Amino acid sequence: MTYDYLIVGSGLFGATFARLATDSGKRCLVIDKRSHVGGNVYCEDVEGIHVHQYGPHIFHTSDKKVWAFVNRFVEFNRFTLMTVANYKGRLFNLPFNMNTFYGMWGVRTPEEAHAMIEAQRGEIKDITNLEEQAISLVGRDIYEALIKGYTEKQWGRSCKDLPSFIIRRLPVRYTFDNNYFNDTYQGIPIGGYNVLIDKLLEGVEVKTDIDFFDGLESQWRSLADTLVFTGKIDDFYHHRFGELQYRSLRFEHEVLHTPNYQGIAIMNFTDRETPYTRIVEHKHFEMMGSEVNNLPMTVISREYPQAYLPGYEAYYPVNDDSNSRLYAQYQALAEQEEHVIFGGRLAEYKYYDMDDTIARAMACWDDNKKIATKP
Repeated sequence: MTYDYLIVGSGLFGATFARLATDSGKRCLVIDKRSHVGGNVYCEDVEGIHVHQYGPHIFHTSDKKVWAFVNRFVEFNRFTLMTVANYKGRLFNLPFNMNTFYGMWGVRTPEEAHAMIEAQRGEIKDITNLEEQAISLVGRDIYEALIKGYTEKQWGRSCKDLPSFIIRRLPVRYTFDNNYFNDTYQGIPIGGYNVLIDKLLEGVEVKTDIDFFDGLESQWRSLADTLVFTGKIDDFYHHRFGELQYRSLRFEHEVLHTPNYQGIAIMNFTDRETPYTRIVEHKHFEMMGSEVNNLPMTVISREYPQAYLPGYEAYYPVNDDSNSRLYAQYQALAEQEEHVIFGGRLAEYKYYDMDDTIARAMACWDDNKKIATKP
């Protein structure tokens, strides 16, 4: 064998695993079907602005081990995500907090906000879908204006047909706090995410524009003792039980000759009629007063959800009951593999944030290292 590990995919999971293995004296080969490394955190410099090509990525975590790990390689700025929702021209603060409640109802105290939500909650007791969960959390007015249209665009189906857990990721606060995340640490790598990925892959052999499934799968696998696979698990098993469902995205990037287009990094468009879910203005990921913020132009990206089709990028697993049962069949096969590690959002059919992905890669490396050193 030429390598200890063949790693399919150079996103955060693959790059983290490669770094840990390389630091332990293992030889790794990383291959990626894209023309660049970094997976969905890849950035491109456009007019001096780091543009998040596959949607905005804000690193946030409360895991001290993960935070210490990434800070070995990059310095983070102190960016704090604060999002604005645009509902037919009316602007509301997100996540849901006292600023949102004041903007919607004019209430000024947590007690008044509680009372309004309680009155709109109605007779919902047994929560069976996303709509019921959302109304129970924030009332019908906010559900109708800020959740329903956005969510149905994002997932391509009625909120009544979506599982309730999707909405639980959104914070609800009875304070005037617009910070989107509750985590202890938050920021964006100074210089962009490419700096982080390049550091993780420093000294690692990498080949891009390589499709693992392009007729040479067995040859690639023969190169290493262990395969680390970060792609779609149903692709790995050639859809033996059927295809898992995903949602995809399309991005429309545009350079505008204005220094400040919308005044915030992310603005969500929550009505059903607007075809995109959000506009990202990338220069606002930099700290105020930086050279980037003083540029006379800006770059925006409109984000359009779409159904996943062959050739598209798979962004979000559709974790409903039928897909979860199908994934369980693939997971059972994966657990029987002796020299294959499955990791990341696509291989584990699970929504991971960036810190979750890194933590998972660290855990997989630790587990594999223990197995490899058993007498």
